[in-house]
Amino acid sequence: MFLEQGIKPENKFWKYLLGSLLIIIASFIGQIPLSAVVLFETFFNKKPYPTNDTMLMKMFDSNLTLFLVMISFAFALAAVFYVVKKLHNQSLLSITTSRRTVDIKRILFSFLLWAGFSVASFLFIYFQSPEQFILNFKPIPFLILAVIGTILIPIQTSTEEYVFRGYLMQGFANLAKNRWFPLLMTSAIFGSMHLFNPEVTKMGNIIMIYYIGTGLFLGIITLMDEGMELALGFHAANNLTGALLVTSDWSVFQTHSLFIDTSEPSAGFDVILPVVIIYPILLFIFSKKYQWNNWKEKLTGNITVTETINY
Repeated sequence: MFLEQGIKPENKFWKYLLGSLLIIIASFIGQIPLSAVVLFETFFNKKPYPTNDTMLMKMFDSNLTLFLVMISFAFALAAVFYVVKKLHNQSLLSITTSRRTVDIKRILFSFLLWAGFSVASFLFIYFQSPEQFILNFKPIPFLILAVIGTILIPIQTSTEEYVFRGYLMQGFANLAKNRWFPLLMTSAIFGSMHLFNPEVTKMGNIIMIYYIGTGLFLGIITLMDEGMELALGFHAANNLTGALLVTSDWSVFQTHSLFIDTSEPSAGFDVILPVVIIYPILLFIFSKKYQWNNWKEKLTGNITVTETINY
């Protein structure tokens, strides 16, 4: 029912291309504050103009950088809401879930499950190799990070979920009238969006298995659960715990986290471990809790719309 909510005769695929362009433009507008601050520092404080993302990320205090970067996602999210309502004549609920209301308990369960696992995993690695971590706790900067992160990181992750698992997944469903094509396309595009992350430069293209695999996992739980709630909770937990727990000089964001990882990154089995072991375990937990069934049809079947659904 989730994909069917976006399938209407008037929802031609060109509308999704136009809507995506508007969302991208809104994101660029949201980057104006960051650009303005960069230009101010360059012209008035004589700092060198950043020619790459690494220089940009280190140009300001990490809390200020995080705040300025995250603003663009707020603009993009507002654009998603506008495009869905005005261009597609749909409600926000219709690209969020097939339920009558958003299930907050689902979001919280997914968030707490993955946050708990992330913390436990970090503690296991820390006690195995404490020499590779430096305690970085600074009360005031960390408190500021916690406030910024708690407010803006869920906006960032929700924006990505609304774009990929909501808007584009229904868009590709309109185009293909099946379930496997939207699942694979949104996973591939989601993964490719991370291609220029510094982690890819450090570890090589093998890490793309993790990014695309994560997109596939988020798409699967969205289709099986007929809504984005589980994906919203998981994505927010993943990015927020990452920002608060540990940072490194080679990650996409350097933050005032509790620890600094000083190890040299390498791409081994640990890169694909979540995709081949951890994500299947999570799928098992979700499937038992929410009584999922008919996997083949929900993930690969054709879509037949017998009536128009309005929310």
